[in-house]
Amino acid sequence: MSEHIVHVTDSTFEDEVLKSETPVLVDYWAEWCGPCRAIAPVLEEIAKEYSGKLIIAKIDVDTNQSTPQKYAVRGIPTLMIFQNGNVIGTKVGAASKSQLSAFIDSTI
Repeated sequence: MSEHIVHVTDSTFEDEVLKSETPVLVDYWAEWCGPCRAIAPVLEEIAKEYSGKLIIAKIDVDTNQSTPQKYAVRGIPTLMIFQNGNVIGTKVGAASKSQLSAFIDSTI
């Protein structure tokens, strides 16, 4: 587990993500998902680089099913950026570090 990435659950999602004053990128993932595991090191790097500007949070879709359902997550990995309680950007599927950085920079 990383010190730079917050792990959220259905019960902590509102406080950790929706009420955050800093934009939050939420990674909807599962242990069995290969592409999810592939982007994990990239998210780790981004969490360090964007420290103070963006929070990276992960939510396991297998153990937390109501939040992904609420936000109509159909495939994983799905990345959503939340600001002031609203989704301001969504990216589905694995992406390279440069693609993720561009997505973040164009959204926040």
